[in-house]
Amino acid sequence: MNIQIQAIHFSPDIQLKSFINKMINKLMLVDANITSAEVFLKLSKPASFDNKIVEMKLHSTSFRYFAKKQTNSFEESADLAAQALRKQIIKQKKK
Repeated sequence: MNIQIQAIHFSPDIQLKSFINKMINKLMLVDANITSAEVFLKLSKPASFDNKIVEMKLHSTSFRYFAKKQTNSFEESADLAAQALRKQIIKQKKK
């Protein structure tokens, strides 16, 4: 499993990276066919509220999943994006 975490215009700390890795590993339990993950961390406007954006892309052998969430913290954004991806995976597996 290849997990790439890219932060745009800042350097994320180790705790944030490990939190995101843990979220993606939980998603792998739902769908074992996930081959890679890309995570983009962005700041929209540094002085504004709800400016932390997390985009997650998961590549599976049969499908690609994407979620983008924006909140006041990267952890909350990552959690919401992971929940959205989980729903997408479950919906795709039911088809």
